[in-house]
Amino acid sequence: MNNPLLINATLPLFSQIKPEHVEPAIDALLAEARAVVEEQLQTRKNYSWEKLIQPLDDVENKLHKAWSPVSHLNAVLNSEELRAAYNACLPKLSDYGTEMGQNKALFNAYRMISKSTEFASFDVAQQKIIRNALRDFRLSGIDLTEAQKQRYKEIAQELSQFTSRFEENVLDATNAWIKLITHKTDLAGLPESALAQAKQTAESRGEEGWMITLQFPSYLAVMTYADDWNLRREHYEAFATRASDQGPQYPEKDFDNTPVMERILALRHEKALLLGFNNYAELSLATKMANKPEEVMAFLDDLAAKSWRQARNDLIELKEFALEHYHFGDLEPWDIGYYSEKMRRHQYQLSQEEVKQYFPITRVLPGLFAIVEELYGLQIKEISDFDSWHPDVQFFEIHDQDGQLRGQFYLDLYAREHKRGGAWMDDCVGRRKVDDVVQTPVAYLVCNFTPPTGDEPALLTHDEVTTLFHEFGHGLHHLLTQVDYSGVSGINGVEWDAVELPSQFMENWCWEKQALALISAHYQTGEALPDSLFDKMIAAKNFQAGMQMARQLEFSLFDFRIYRDFDPEKGGRIYNTLEKVRSQVAVMPAAPFNRFAHSFSHIFAGGYAAGYYSYKWAEVLSSDAFSLFEENGIFDSTTGQSFLHNILEKGGSEEAMSLFVKFRGRKPNIDALLRHNGINP
Repeated sequence: MNNPLLINATLPLFSQIKPEHVEPAIDALLAEARAVVEEQLQTRKNYSWEKLIQPLDDVENKLHKAWSPVSHLNAVLNSEELRAAYNACLPKLSDYGTEMGQNKALFNAYRMISKSTEFASFDVAQQKIIRNALRDFRLSGIDLTEAQKQRYKEIAQELSQFTSRFEENVLDATNAWIKLITHKTDLAGLPESALAQAKQTAESRGEEGWMITLQFPSYLAVMTYADDWNLRREHYEAFATRASDQGPQYPEKDFDNTPVMERILALRHEKALLLGFNNYAELSLATKMANKPEEVMAFLDDLAAKSWRQARNDLIELKEFALEHYHFGDLEPWDIGYYSEKMRRHQYQLSQEEVKQYFPITRVLPGLFAIVEELYGLQIKEISDFDSWHPDVQFFEIHDQDGQLRGQFYLDLYAREHKRGGAWMDDCVGRRKVDDVVQTPVAYLVCNFTPPTGDEPALLTHDEVTTLFHEFGHGLHHLLTQVDYSGVSGINGVEWDAVELPSQFMENWCWEKQALALISAHYQTGEALPDSLFDKMIAAKNFQAGMQMARQLEFSLFDFRIYRDFDPEKGGRIYNTLEKVRSQVAVMPAAPFNRFAHSFSHIFAGGYAAGYYSYKWAEVLSSDAFSLFEENGIFDSTTGQSFLHNILEKGGSEEAMSLFVKFRGRKPNIDALLRHNGINP
């Protein structure tokens, strides 16, 4: 009982968790889970919710509460010891999942419950859990022969190992490259905030000067502001070749994801064929709103056709600007961010650095909470006494207007070594209700913003503000659920191409004057965001929107096509496919050395394989949902309560389209998405 992962604590005991605790805890919990399944199946035909599904959910909940902090720590406080313990458990968890999914007696028990007279008396969430389970049994190979089941198990094991290795290679390659600058003039163009951060990074490593890294805030600052063309190129190449055959080579470590990607594609394709699908794209859609690959491709091709011309014009205008004002003719990929910022400043007199002064985290965060309070009647308060994994982490509680505790969340905002890049929300504890006792949902909200320097608060770019709102939208979806069964509470059971609806929906408030008044103020003077600056931000909102849309469509089409078109005889043809996609939608040729796909964790290591289109699919939903607030008022409480009750509280208990129609009164259309992006239909 000295193992902190086996103590039934309300929240994870992060400070006590050591790598040596991980494997024994998971072994013990998996053994317990198997015993519970075996015991419950002994009831023979007298199956019920209370005698089968509830006990299984109890033991799976214990397993999740132990594994969640381990998986989280592996992402935010990675070490060799923890990584080894984490990877040792992956095949064990994979085996357990496969066993459960292929347990014929368990499948028959669920099917008997679905056909029982009791089923009709279940509420919609219970019925959805059972229907989802029967679907998932089939997707886990319940109908396969014994030999096929064994192969399925091997595939699942290998996939868990290779996807983990992909993420590790990206993290290691990102951390491995640093550049120490000893002459400040070499960083000409960088704003003082970026210089201060580079100096702080150097000092933290015992160096004098300025250190740039491949952590995104550092990379973005160089790409946007560095006057030195050679420095931009060097930094761009290091970033664009991470974890690839083109990247910096380190004799003691092999970070190249080339064979990893090929293996992941081959394994997923083989898995799809085993289950009776033609390709992995078809298998991916089995749990999504979109029904078939043709529907997804038609959606993406339609968006590409509507936005390509505008993307091309965006690039032409940028080239003309660079030539006219800087006598710079042939733009390379590492010039785009630099000259785009200069063009934005010239056209709109808008400087990203000036905007940052009005978005200190000390204003943005309370403002975000105030917006949520206004919309949904929630109260969010910080808790100072909690067990953490890093001094930067904060912890908060959410109460509703009746004073009821609805959820809790950890907030880990800043980039650092040994922390995975990007931003995400993850499930720490899910909501469930047993014997009238509610298990309060808990979330992790993680970003990689530029840390504070000295005594100054962290200053966020407007893009970073939008990222924070996005992840908080995911968090609200997980935390505000009122569903009592963990299988469909929060984001569980939500179709993957609808899961981005609440997150992208929240981004809209970052552009509304009433909301900006709550989240912005000058970090030194407290002065409100000037109307003149707001007007410039709005004018520049859709600056290069065509190019941005084309970039997202490039990601989406590439992802979907490599999984749809995979041929075992020909291999992944990853960059061949990417070139074909780029010829359709890209307007700027890629650098020959670019190996973007080698660090595309979303589709190789994350949950977006043949699903990256979900961002654009859900943006149609989110734009259309927000248009109702545009009609009724962005803080209209009736509309806010409707979104809360019909979307956020329902989780995956009903089909996403049904919930959307209940909120919007009709099915979604694409017009609001195009309008919000400044693209003419």
